[in-house]
Amino acid sequence: MAGLSNPDIMKIVNRYIGVTGGYLGDFSYRTHADFYPEYCNLDINPHPLEGTTRERFIEILKISSPDVQANIVRGVLERFPIVAENKPATRTQELFDELIEIARRLEGASPIATPDPKTTSVIVERAISDVEALLQSNGAISGVDRIHTALHGYLQAVCDSEKITYAKDDSMAKLFKSLRQSHPALQNLGSRSQDIERVFQSFASVLDALNPIRNNASVAHPNNDLLEKDEAMLVINAARTLWHYLDAKFG
Repeated sequence: MAGLSNPDIMKIVNRYIGVTGGYLGDFSYRTHADFYPEYCNLDINPHPLEGTTRERFIEILKISSPDVQANIVRGVLERFPIVAENKPATRTQELFDELIEIARRLEGASPIATPDPKTTSVIVERAISDVEALLQSNGAISGVDRIHTALHGYLQAVCDSEKITYAKDDSMAKLFKSLRQSHPALQNLGSRSQDIERVFQSFASVLDALNPIRNNASVAHPNNDLLEKDEAMLVINAARTLWHYLDAKFG
């Protein structure tokens, strides 16, 4: 999952909240425990953890999922406003705005995880690794090109494993069509096969759209007009959704 990086966490702790003598802001052990239900709407108990409030806060952030991290970041911004007296000099409006963007990224980070495919190749493995790293460091727009490469390589790898013939320059939509027609796992779609076939047709349209999006609105090329963050995450999660289904069927 594309959660907070260690630099993100240190930025929140040291630069935004501030640390004095190992203690985080003006937190006591009690007010730190109260912080999660009061400001984050989370049922988190830091008392079983050892260490200072700073160490406990960092540990909770590290082990939390992106959506929980987002709640904590937003709770921090409410609990420690930029207009507070005796705030650290590093708690600036610019940093506040940056943490808002981080929270938004976390809220859309990985509701759908990138699959760990059973059928794979070197290029697929590398592209998956790139997707996760780029989502964490640069945001969704940087992951669009790599999720395209990863899914395209995966479809080719499945065709190879089943000896389904395809041309080197076949698009993802065309590879998907070949798999729908020839892969034995996709021949029996259950009691609502006609409806599932309609879903397949919709995903074929999605795959067809991913190619021009990748070429004309991602960082794959020096494009001036890039996708917005939310639309980039939509593209990535649409690809992941289909990928999870195919990997489950083919596995």
